[in-house]
Amino acid sequence: MVPRNANVVKISYNDLVAACSNDASSSSVDDLIEQAFGKANSSSLGIIAITDIPSLPSLRTKLLPLAPKLAALPPQQLEEITAPESQYQVGWSHGREKLEGDKLDFSKGSYYANPLTDDLVESMLERRRYNCASRLSDGDNDNDESHVHGKQQMEELLKWDESLNQIQNEEELRQLANANPAFFAPNIWPSKSLPELENALKEMGQLIHRVGVYLAKCCDSYVAARCPGYKPNTLESILLHSKCCKARLLHYFAKDDTSDSSNNDNVDDGDSSNSGIADDTQFSSWCGWHNDHGSLTGLVPAMYHDENGNIVQCPDEDAGLYIKSRNGDLVGPVKLPENALAFQVGETMQVHTGGWLHATPHAVRGCKKGGISRSTFAVFMEPEYHSSMDLPAGRSVSDTQCEEAEKSLPKTVRTLRSRWKLGMNFGEFSEATFAAFH
Repeated sequence: MVPRNANVVKISYNDLVAACSNDASSSSVDDLIEQAFGKANSSSLGIIAITDIPSLPSLRTKLLPLAPKLAALPPQQLEEITAPESQYQVGWSHGREKLEGDKLDFSKGSYYANPLTDDLVESMLERRRYNCASRLSDGDNDNDESHVHGKQQMEELLKWDESLNQIQNEEELRQLANANPAFFAPNIWPSKSLPELENALKEMGQLIHRVGVYLAKCCDSYVAARCPGYKPNTLESILLHSKCCKARLLHYFAKDDTSDSSNNDNVDDGDSSNSGIADDTQFSSWCGWHNDHGSLTGLVPAMYHDENGNIVQCPDEDAGLYIKSRNGDLVGPVKLPENALAFQVGETMQVHTGGWLHATPHAVRGCKKGGISRSTFAVFMEPEYHSSMDLPAGRSVSDTQCEEAEKSLPKTVRTLRSRWKLGMNFGEFSEATFAAFH
């Protein structure tokens, strides 16, 4: 299969912020969201680029060169930041993930951390304690504007937090966390071996999160205008209030030589009926085909390094991110300007919008030239454990999981319906997804 060029939809950061300052998303931003994410556009790629973001280039230069440094740490130091009890969802992970069949993925190393809180459980407990205290309080007479605004924000958060009604006390929450460490395990930082990583990762992660909240608000407006049963501000509320946010610093290891059969340029025999899905693995030598299962993924433009760790231009124009559109087109490699962040729809957003916004499978094709490695950074923004995975009123499972789109999935991508069922909460959906890929 010969991929077509990736024409990624772009929105400038200033236009995005301006659209969010209005009561509804502007028509121009609405149209761009339709092109990038919408169900009505079968060729949509499920990805959008937000350009001209202040401070992004400097934060990218600060963070991404740390990926090869981390991957090169001595085994003992990497072991100190490895957490098998979390299903390798916190700290260092290498050769633990299965994306294509039962084959373990040794082509990249990953470091996971939450950029919003070092301890998700403690953040949830603080919220619970505030809730209890506010119920016991007779109210206060502090009319300071900032205090009132902060109290209103907290009340909105407490109204959003479904765990307050489902978990009776602190001990029950701690028991749940102990039983689900992949979801709740605290951050592990390489404080001695690479101390600069923590600040660099948190700064970049929080920037991506802020931009993601803006984009989610515009997506809310887009869906609400088309889906009468959609609850206003669903996506914005999830990203704004949820402390469950997973950042992943990735380092794709250099290949030993140029004889990479998985990057064969002669895979297309000229007969499109015989290329299709059978050739998808030709484009996944650095990262296998998959859908993101969270709400929204923010992605930093990749950086390439030579054997000495120097930043270089990628010498292989075919290397990089590839995407399968919903109609089955193979598209890539995706090229992003250095001042832009890419955002991709996840399966949870697909559920919460009743299929109005769609996740798309993607993979990373390796560099054919030996000695070239790749680093990037992704932030997976998602609900908290107890958040419901309900559909909007009037939408059905078949609306959300289009069978025609499923037919175009790469053969190694597990369908949404195989892991998500009506009545699940996000934690249960996550556990089913972790089990499918680890």
